[in-house]
Amino acid sequence: MEHDIVVPVREGAANRELRYALRSWCANLPHRQVWIIGYRPPWATGVQHIPTRQTGGTKYRNTTQAVRAAIEHPDISETFILCNDDFFVMAPQQGELPVYHRGPVADVEAYYATRGNGAYLRGLRETRDLLVGLGHPDPLSYELHVPLPVDKAGMREALDAGRHLDVLHKRSAYGVLAGIGGEYMADVKVLTRAPRTFDKTLPYLSTMPDSFAHGAVGQHIRRAFPQACRYEGRVRR
Repeated sequence: MEHDIVVPVREGAANRELRYALRSWCANLPHRQVWIIGYRPPWATGVQHIPTRQTGGTKYRNTTQAVRAAIEHPDISETFILCNDDFFVMAPQQGELPVYHRGPVADVEAYYATRGNGAYLRGLRETRDLLVGLGHPDPLSYELHVPLPVDKAGMREALDAGRHLDVLHKRSAYGVLAGIGGEYMADVKVLTRAPRTFDKTLPYLSTMPDSFAHGAVGQHIRRAFPQACRYEGRVRR
């Protein structure tokens, strides 16, 4: 059975990354429907749309509101694939989508502690403390930039448990509380323009706005998916 893809989308962006993400999903990620939660660009056609008021104050609260809207919508499949608008699936996925984690939260915390990532790092620590308090002394991180299969009931439990947190790491809360397990994967987010910072054989890639627009990784993705897909009402490369 094919599942729906759910993707929160921020307001007011031309969002060329989403265009190519959709192309990659059409080519390589079997699914039933795509649900855009939040802002639907005018060119996006054939997608389902749940508009949300993005008034949470931060992108973290806005995306949490979007995921809450998805789990409460009766027409979205009970298991859906949670994506961001800059997740690119570079190789065909067959059968059940695999689950990946990033290793222990403690290791991910050590990585970000050297970079002074304020709100994100605070949210990581608060989510870790939440999970430890709920009986998971060494929780895994699921904060990877790859598609994640999500069960509605499990995600509802995670969002309810972390409703008091300003920056909930909802993928990790869900993965740990639902006991989804999975395999270790290093994150695939490409931060820079340099050509040697990513592996062209990876099945997934993700970008920053600058690395997509001006970097070798963006050029690689655009070359991989040159043709418009069924979710584009107007061709623009």
